[in-house]
Amino acid sequence: MSKRAKIILAIVAVLFVSVLIWLGKKNQKNILTYETETPFKTTIERKAVATGKVVPLEEVDIKPQISGIIQKVYLEEGAIVKAGDLIATVRVVPNIQSLNAAGGQVKNAQFSFDNAKLQFDRNKKLFDKGVISRQEYENSELNYKNTKQTLANAKSDYDIIKKGTTAGLAKTANTNIRATASGMLVEIPVKKGYQVIQSNNFNEGTTIATIADMTKMIFEGKVDESEVGKLVKDTEIEVALGAIENKKFPAKLNFIAPKGTEENGAVQFKIKADVTLDDKYFVRAGYSANANIVLEKKQDVLAIKESLLRFDKKTEAPYVEVNVGSDKEEKYERRDVKLGVSDGINVEILEGVTSADKIKIWNKASKDKKKDN
Repeated sequence: MSKRAKIILAIVAVLFVSVLIWLGKKNQKNILTYETETPFKTTIERKAVATGKVVPLEEVDIKPQISGIIQKVYLEEGAIVKAGDLIATVRVVPNIQSLNAAGGQVKNAQFSFDNAKLQFDRNKKLFDKGVISRQEYENSELNYKNTKQTLANAKSDYDIIKKGTTAGLAKTANTNIRATASGMLVEIPVKKGYQVIQSNNFNEGTTIATIADMTKMIFEGKVDESEVGKLVKDTEIEVALGAIENKKFPAKLNFIAPKGTEENGAVQFKIKADVTLDDKYFVRAGYSANANIVLEKKQDVLAIKESLLRFDKKTEAPYVEVNVGSDKEEKYERRDVKLGVSDGINVEILEGVTSADKIKIWNKASKDKKKDN
């Protein structure tokens, strides 16, 4: 081999070795190292959140017993009332047909009374002269008194239809709208001049006012069908109000609806809970609220963060990767795990790893140079 050929071969060999060294250094720079976490002991609660509102336990709607027009409203919303307190008065707008019929009854009663009075006066004279018997005289007297009372009743009925009241009934007049229960006036939906309809068997009537006991409030909300089966009556829950920050009110679940209603493609079940109020806060009726309900709770269990989990693409079985290498070299091994209760952040580990295992954090990786021995 010529001297020139030897030189060329030497140059090629040097270049080849240089390329190998450069590639080796490049591969060393691209080694991925992962941070790890170990399982830990904690308490895990699985909760359901029910959205709803707080309302008074007892509410009473005050409705008129006669149709007419609101003449005056004496109180305002927020007032504390007792049963019997006057809230408003109604001016009667009589029904013409009823008024006409009542007027006819007055006339008929008047005719009967006039006739009975004539007979009684005549029989009284005859009785005084001894012409008729006492029995006949007393019968005419009784008929006279009956027709007199019938006339008085007919006139009272006419006055009630026309004016809503009559002589001697001022305190119990239908035109006076009074409280039927004690509490706070939480709503007065009518004003002076509003037309109202009486409450009867065929009509609910117009609500004049709503009275509620504001010292007894309940939470009304709805939960999804996937969670309602895990609810237990008398469970202690917490209620957070949107209008009162950094305060949670204790409550006790007292009602779970036996029948659900479909809303936006999902079946929802109504729940109720008695709320324990705090004297420092005034809770208004209708505040929006969220209730945190503990469905399952486990204390001092082995757990990991849910972000460490991976799921098999075929079987969807959960697994993690555990570092089984040394301090000099990372090496990860797949471990299938059996899961328990989860709160959405942490999950209980029943089988698969121990508290000493170092589990790969998938989203925390860096490109570092390989450590020197």
